Amino acid sequence: MSGMAPMVIWMQSLSDPTRVRLLRLLEKSELSVAEMCTTLQMPQSTVSRHLKMLADDGWATARREGASNWYRMTSGELPAAQKKLWSVARGHCVPESTAEQDDARLEQVLDSRHNKSQNFFSSAAGRWDRMRGELFGHRIDAWAVASGWDSSTIVGDLGCGTGMISQTLAPWVEQVIAVDSSMAMLNAARKRLKDVENVDLRRGELTDLPIESRTLNAALMVLVLPYLADPQRVFEEVHRATKPRGRLIVLDMLPHNRTEYRDELGHTWMGFSNEQIEQWMQCAGWTLDRWVVIPPDPEAKGTQTFLASASRR
Repeated sequence: MSGMAPMVIWMQSLSDPTRVRLLRLLEKSELSVAEMCTTLQMPQSTVSRHLKMLADDGWATARREGASNWYRMTSGELPAAQKKLWSVARGHCVPESTAEQDDARLEQVLDSRHNKSQNFFSSAAGRWDRMRGELFGHRIDAWAVASGWDSSTIVGDLGCGTGMISQTLAPWVEQVIAVDSSMAMLNAARKRLKDVENVDLRRGELTDLPIESRTLNAALMVLVLPYLADPQRVFEEVHRATKPRGRLIVLDMLPHNRTEYRDELGHTWMGFSNEQIEQWMQCAGWTLDRWVVIPPDPEAKGTQTFLASASRR
């Protein structure tokens, strides 16, 4: 066999109508062995034997997915002469009635595969958010959103806490400067970010940021304002540390009556209105561009939140 010309080997591969039928299917769609057995109405041993020859001779490739192998035809990677041989065999080696029946059963197999997905989502729609969170984490969406940042951006994560946001932003930006006044929080952040090279952790107060003037392209403050004695002063300080046309993103709580937050969380403010935030920002040199009330999370026990985006004047 090794001394044969490639064309002879290819012709031998296609000398059996079953292998031609298999290739017709694999040219149309990637399939599992079970799906090919259903479509051709043949036992697994027969299908597997013919698939092995097709794979050995370069007609088909397989990929491993869990416990299953998925096969497809390597048509896009075939030599020109092999493609030409296939174009002839495809139209002349399988009776038209057989080809039509194979195509009809293949359509049913693919519909069944599609319906399995649709049936799952139909039954899981009401619990999908919870299931996805349990499977992949409740912050999985944040990674997709973070990828939209420009790679040359220097971001300030102000009131960084344990560094969760810095960790999400770091792969997508040039640098994250993460600031917090709590040494305990910074130690936790340092542990989380021990393998991240472009996050600079700094201890300091937001009213006196340890950041040089006009350094940041953007600044984020997430659930920070309730702890501040003078939010306007902080907005002014962030304005100083941000470059012209820089951005400020604030995520925090709407006005609420949860007085227990003062004792349990150490809050000074009981939420913020659109008008209050806009006034502070304007006085500090920011223009409020967008204000969005974040839809409540059914599983969240806290008060509702907003997101405000501003640009530096």
